[in-house]
Amino acid sequence: MENIITTTDNIRLYKIALGFALFTIIYNIAEGLISTYLGFEDESLALFGFGADSFIEVISGIGIAHMIIRIQKRPDSNKDPFERTALRITGFAFYGLVVALVFTSLYNIWSGHKPITTFWGVVISIVSIAIMWMLVLGKRNVGKKLDSEPILSDANCTMVCVYMSIILLISSGIYELWNIPYIDSVGTLGLSYFAFKEGKECFEKANSDKYCGCH
Repeated sequence: MENIITTTDNIRLYKIALGFALFTIIYNIAEGLISTYLGFEDESLALFGFGADSFIEVISGIGIAHMIIRIQKRPDSNKDPFERTALRITGFAFYGLVVALVFTSLYNIWSGHKPITTFWGVVISIVSIAIMWMLVLGKRNVGKKLDSEPILSDANCTMVCVYMSIILLISSGIYELWNIPYIDSVGTLGLSYFAFKEGKECFEKANSDKYCGCH
């Protein structure tokens, strides 16, 4: 009887984990569209870069959803070619984003460019922090119950999104309150640092059967 209950619980928990993954994909698509549009309109590089990062997270999220389906069917299996390819594509995308953001932010500092407003950066970052933090807690809860290293690793990676949202909140908030020059570009460089770490993590995961923690 215990085995039946355990199996039923596992099926339910994997469905919840998959639900978290699918929600992450949908949320990042919406966040990416809104952030890049408003970042472009308001000339806020930090918000635009944050939105571009969200689109890359969609690619990663697809790989995560595929991973959850795989480990549900074959708990002891290693990454398959689809997951490794998704990780490499995501890694290259992060590195490309880093180059674009660093060069643009340095140019903005050199030229003295400032955003029109960072109000929407404040709003979007607060919403993102709240949603991503709830996802972290949910993923960690499911990962612990399933004793699943891959799902716990995904929760830690979602935590990186919280860190990036905090950077956006700080840079956007400071500029909105005190109009300090270059703070939007400094925030962009902070986002670039985490994007670089995520890209490096993707290649490490793609070349190994281990699941890194995204720290």
